[in-house]
Amino acid sequence: MEPDGDLNPDTDDLPLRANTNHILVRHYVLDLTVHFGRKVISGSVILFLEPCSGGKAEDDVGPEAGTLEAGQSQERARGTLEDKDKVEKDAKGLPTRMEEMFGAGERHRAEVASETGNIQSSHLWETTSEDDFTLVLDCCELDVSKVEEVDVTSVSATSGLSPERSEAGSVNSQAAFTQNLISMASSRWRQKHQLFSSCSQAPGAQDGSSLHFYTDRWSLQVRKKGVASPLEFPRVLRICYETRPTGGSVRWTKDQDNRVCVYTAGSPINNRALFPCQEPPVAMSTWQATVRAPSECVVLMSGEEQAVPFEDGHTPYLMWNYYVTMPMPASTFTLAVGHWRQVTAEIPPELEEGVRDRTDLGRTAKPGAGPGERTEAELGLGSSTGDVVKGTPFQTGRGDQTTRSDSAFCYFSLEDEGLSVTDYSGMVDDGISCSHGDYPCRFTERSATSQRVIPHRVFGPVCLLHKAQTVLKLLPRCLAAAHTVLGVHPFSRLDDLIVPAGFSSLGMASPHIIFLSQSVLYAGSSGPGGNSLSLCGSRMCHEIAHSWFGLVIGAKDWTEEWISEGFATYLEDIIWAQAQQLSLQETAEQSDLKALLRWRRLSDELKNSEEVLQILRPNMENTGQVSESGSSTVKHALNPDKAFMQVHYLKGYFLLRFLASQVGEQQFVDFFRLFVKKYHGQLILSQDFLRLLLITFPGMERKGLTLSAIYADWLDRPGIPEWLYERSAVWSQARLVEEVKAEVVKWILLSQTHQGKGRKRKRIEPKVNYKEVTSEQLVMLLELLLEEEELSASTVRALQRTYDLQSQDAEVRHRWCELVVKHAYSQAYGDVEHFLVHDQAMGVYLYGELMVQEDPEQQALACRCLSLVQEEMDQSARRVVEEMVL
Repeated sequence: MEPDGDLNPDTDDLPLRANTNHILVRHYVLDLTVHFGRKVISGSVILFLEPCSGGKAEDDVGPEAGTLEAGQSQERARGTLEDKDKVEKDAKGLPTRMEEMFGAGERHRAEVASETGNIQSSHLWETTSEDDFTLVLDCCELDVSKVEEVDVTSVSATSGLSPERSEAGSVNSQAAFTQNLISMASSRWRQKHQLFSSCSQAPGAQDGSSLHFYTDRWSLQVRKKGVASPLEFPRVLRICYETRPTGGSVRWTKDQDNRVCVYTAGSPINNRALFPCQEPPVAMSTWQATVRAPSECVVLMSGEEQAVPFEDGHTPYLMWNYYVTMPMPASTFTLAVGHWRQVTAEIPPELEEGVRDRTDLGRTAKPGAGPGERTEAELGLGSSTGDVVKGTPFQTGRGDQTTRSDSAFCYFSLEDEGLSVTDYSGMVDDGISCSHGDYPCRFTERSATSQRVIPHRVFGPVCLLHKAQTVLKLLPRCLAAAHTVLGVHPFSRLDDLIVPAGFSSLGMASPHIIFLSQSVLYAGSSGPGGNSLSLCGSRMCHEIAHSWFGLVIGAKDWTEEWISEGFATYLEDIIWAQAQQLSLQETAEQSDLKALLRWRRLSDELKNSEEVLQILRPNMENTGQVSESGSSTVKHALNPDKAFMQVHYLKGYFLLRFLASQVGEQQFVDFFRLFVKKYHGQLILSQDFLRLLLITFPGMERKGLTLSAIYADWLDRPGIPEWLYERSAVWSQARLVEEVKAEVVKWILLSQTHQGKGRKRKRIEPKVNYKEVTSEQLVMLLELLLEEEELSASTVRALQRTYDLQSQDAEVRHRWCELVVKHAYSQAYGDVEHFLVHDQAMGVYLYGELMVQEDPEQQALACRCLSLVQEEMDQSARRVVEEMVL
């Protein structure tokens, strides 16, 4: 498997170019400045490198440490010193192959200028040789100005880590110091953190031998002339660069207050357009970052402690510092900078109304005054950052120590809310020790074991602070429920941010921070079918579940998304039921109703998608394998259709339901806790989970349920397994579903009554007693009514009035909008417009329904909505919608 030379950039596969089998980044130090005027982030990233020996780094903190890497021979896996010559030989010039990729003439022209702006190089790149070792980093849409070796001599001399100088001189001495720094015990994490900071401030090497670099569409390549192996390559590098306004890793947009902001988008290319990095999941690293932003802004980021901002000299900027000590893939790094406010227990309603009136006008009228210019003056708001620590460096703390602003966190008392404080989940043996590399692990901290609710905060734009109180109220319940189900929270704190309307999904989880769409906020319904907390609560439970599955345990091969999304979808129901304190019967009934809704969604999606996109393990027996250098491709990652598919969520969820049906629901949940204790801090393949399950429950194999059988039925082929067809028939007869069917019959009869009346006769509305339904039941009711070819306008109007549909949660309103479009109920076109403008994460295919009807009024509505949100839409969503509409 050698994608380096044969990679076709026009395919829908995403290249991971980093040569992680040769050398690994162990730590990043980022120093960034946010420039809203130019829509760029400028600064530098320091890389602390460790060469690999026989395909493995010397002190591997990643998953599978000490195990056989997929595709490696036994000899390579041993990592012995005898492999050194082979590694050096294989590494020479392997990842570049620019003559093959671009041709000699194109390569020469690219160094002078490039029409696409994707290709850059240092002026001495041509003086290097293909025999020189090349460090390859994943990089896209970045303007790199300099790459230099960092001279850490002064730091090493005072650190106590530097060995006695060898005959080889300072080069070997610096390498030894860097290796000792990387390998420091987790008990000395604070000293390690400080040494990383000191090294990042050190000057560039002054020995006259500079580093040369070259960028193409997907990578940054670095060489040092005359250095032929990763073992001789510099261990500490500084890369100076600037992002581009159009870079796919970050979104420059405006929030709901019409004020500028920027955040990492969670796009298919991950963070390679934010900083040069090693994208393959196996490149587990720690990081720390200093971010300078305008003083009126808040900077939120993946970080173990709340940052205390301090002044950047006499500039109009504040500096924010964050760090992590748990090694994780670079793709999990998350950043958000904007004029957000922290949500508190009580927000005056007039505060929200005043800002909403102004921003709604701003959306359509586009006033000349600066966006949000008067917000703070008019409303009497203080600084969004709280008290600034003037001239004080970042103060860190761990364990019982806290930062100066820790009081801003919410510490929730379960007794105050009348919730049970008993943890019923201690059924699994606690004797499993950590299997990951050395880092400060919360799973070994006694205090973390009993911490059901971690410190948490909620942020959002001013106009949504009142609605966002729902999140603040539900969050501690969801956190406590997740602890009951899964045990120790992997991360020490959590920020929730209500992101701008153009965010492409309902939520995104990262270490220490969750992005939530405004679509999940409480809609405020007070009529029948209220229960509008369900979408918000279940989505928060889904994102919280990612702390365990997706973050502290991740997929080793990105094509196995079901390991993250299928698990979180399955667990969200269990955690949300626990948060609601439902009985076992209520939990089972709610679960069956949701299963049927998901079954309908999955079966519809599979009917309308390519078979190659329906497979949960598209690489099949090659899953987890990479090229000799460590590079690979992520199959179909850039396919625009895949971005809006839910097969990994839904089919993965049903696989887990199937497995639970074989061993018992409670036993299966207990197994999750067992699995977390064994595999936290590591990356896995599907087989790791399934093999441990089969070992734990040997009766499964006796019934013929083997690893190969699960692969064949669920993971390696498109379509729907037979068990799912059979089970869906059972779900369709569940009590909550039967209640919905009875209500649907009433509505169909009402419509038929309306259709049978003459036009000139006065209509007398029959009196019908409609049963109150939950929000999930209301979604099912509308889906079943969507199957009817005809519904009278009177019936549609009665539906709207009876259930107050325009005020329900976004899932209900989505089905309501589909019903409005299908039956051309023009009186509610305003609801459709509101949905497409404010619920962009869910409205993509609604544009297609508006266009396919070939109704001029509906098509004009689609064009109008697109023109209103075009500038703020997610790039992938915008491309798909523009193809439908334009």
